[in-house]
Amino acid sequence: MSSVIETPFVLVTGGKGGVGKTTVAANLGIEMASAGKRVLIVDLDLGLANLNVLLGLDTPRTIEDALTGAVEPSACVVPGPAGVHLLPAGSGTERMGRLTGEQRERLVEVIAEVARDYDVVIGDSAAGVGPDVMAFASIADRVLVVTTPELAALTDAYGLIKALDQYGSRTEADIPTPEIVVNHASGVEEGEAVARKLKAICERFLARSPRQAGWLPRSAVVSRSANRQEPFAMRPRKALEHLCLRQIASRLQRLVPSTAGLRESVAVGKNF
Repeated sequence: MSSVIETPFVLVTGGKGGVGKTTVAANLGIEMASAGKRVLIVDLDLGLANLNVLLGLDTPRTIEDALTGAVEPSACVVPGPAGVHLLPAGSGTERMGRLTGEQRERLVEVIAEVARDYDVVIGDSAAGVGPDVMAFASIADRVLVVTTPELAALTDAYGLIKALDQYGSRTEADIPTPEIVVNHASGVEEGEAVARKLKAICERFLARSPRQAGWLPRSAVVSRSANRQEPFAMRPRKALEHLCLRQIASRLQRLVPSTAGLRESVAVGKNF
């Protein structure tokens, strides 16, 4: 894919549905926005989008409206919690689930146009190894692969990393080695053990060495927050899930331009 998003772009993906990639993308965006960054979250699960549901947002216009030229891309963006913004997609739209290469190029142009006003873009992709996932990973600055300790999820996470490696070799795309987020871990020991196991398999068979970006605990708070359309990143920030989320966010800080930090300092000075 030739189009490039100049704003730092983080793709959150997963080999298996239900591992919590949308939860990670939404809460990571809110965490970074709460820290003063201008964050755009893009729902790239184009056929079955649900970020707007998780964030409790009405989205009268979607990416599809921008692709057809019905509205300007910026008209599709809606404000969300903590100052984060969402570029939503639709759900149950068959044609959006099978874009042509030309349509995918246009989609990236739409995202790039909107992204100019932000410090970082977080994309929440579909699960699996479809052409959209491969294409979006090929233009990402960082790729986060979300998995759980379950064997099926771990197997699918490896399958996704393998597919990304093969796609990069075939197309000569410079896909960054994915980083692993272990969701629903019982504790730091399990989170690290799962990441080590996946890393060892990738090193053995792919000559890739994915690092662990972090882990999130198995938590009733996180589950209830999703059901209530209240991302847990908005809750009081002393719980374990917040500490874990902050650790993941801190790994992405180097992507954000130094000018963003300057804007944040100025804003703090004005507020205090």
